[in-house]
Amino acid sequence: MARINPHINFNGNAEEAFNFYQSVFGGSFERVVRMKDLASADFPVAAEDADKILHIALHIGSNLLMGNDVPSFLGRVNEQENRSKISISADSKEEADRLFNGLSAGGTVEMPIADSPWGSYFGMFRDKYGIEWMVDFNEKK
Repeated sequence: MARINPHINFNGNAEEAFNFYQSVFGGSFERVVRMKDLASADFPVAAEDADKILHIALHIGSNLLMGNDVPSFLGRVNEQENRSKISISADSKEEADRLFNGLSAGGTVEMPIADSPWGSYFGMFRDKYGIEWMVDFNEKK
């Protein structure tokens, strides 16, 4: 079956955010590529963008969480957009609590983690980097 691996754009703090995500999830970085790593005569990189992340990928179980910094010539991403969320299906209530509490630290809780009306243990928040997450544990699945 196909896997879904989310990809997040950042405004210059992708490395900081991914180090934070690694501190919560564990896992290892598949690859970290900076914009300067691809610089050439055909692909000039502005000095302000040289150390920005072009690609970063964190292994989380059999999934990847990927991201990059947006180069300055493309402008900034809207960190307050709310069109999508990253959904985590935890294997236990304890894991759900650990992930919810770890990732929401310094962020804004939109829905505290608790038993939901639809029968799962669920919570929702925006992390300190503006990324929206949902954490769910359903013991029937």
